[in-house]
Amino acid sequence: MAVITNRWQSERGAELIEFAVVLPLLLLLIAGVVDFGMMFRTYEAVTNAAREGARVAILPGYDVPDVQTRVNAYLTASGLNTVTPQVTDVTVATGAGTFNAKRVNVNYTYSFAVLGIAAPLFGGNFGSITLNAVSVMRAETQAAP
Repeated sequence: MAVITNRWQSERGAELIEFAVVLPLLLLLIAGVVDFGMMFRTYEAVTNAAREGARVAILPGYDVPDVQTRVNAYLTASGLNTVTPQVTDVTVATGAGTFNAKRVNVNYTYSFAVLGIAAPLFGGNFGSITLNAVSVMRAETQAAP
């Protein structure tokens, strides 16, 4: 009888059980950090693509298809899917005067790799998020002869 009582009171193997309980939560936390890191990297690429598109849009002689080509070339080089950016003419008022500018808006849908799969298990409902980047630059004009 004393042997059975000693076995029930023994703490041998308790660490293994605690590790088995904590490991899935730790792995989910690490996967979430990696997933958000990848989302942030994608957001930076989308932001830079919008900036590159605005640089092309403000130059004389370039049209909307040229902007779309430049944005999609940047996204493709970053390993992302292509999108259709919106290019609009805007007027910017500053203390120095009013300027014509071009606005390039890039929307990109990012799908979470790990959290999109794991979130429904815990009652979450997100699988993707729309990343939006806007760049506005003053339009350049042709130099006077």
